[in-house]
Amino acid sequence: MKNLASMMKQAQEMQARMAEMQAGLERHEMTGQSGGGMVTVTLNGKGEMRAIKIDPALATPDDVEVLEDLIVAATNDAKAKVEAHMAEEMQKLTGGLKLPEGMKLPF
Repeated sequence: MKNLASMMKQAQEMQARMAEMQAGLERHEMTGQSGGGMVTVTLNGKGEMRAIKIDPALATPDDVEVLEDLIVAATNDAKAKVEAHMAEEMQKLTGGLKLPEGMKLPF
């Protein structure tokens, strides 16, 4: 029974550390770029867009499709950076413990 109590305590500690990590991720921002920096998108650690900057030279009616593609590319770049940061933080939290494939912890 003592082993079960120890496991429950460890689970509670991990849950508290997970809550701290999630709060920290919300404050952390990552910026993605495309078009050589002509478009930048900033996301927080939860993937919410915080800012977008577009070089005024791209804001022409003739280049709408190019601008749309650059926005998507910059957003995907920022998202990849957020996911890499999140994976790094999760590894710190779990001490390198690998989760079974397909299993994700809630964010």
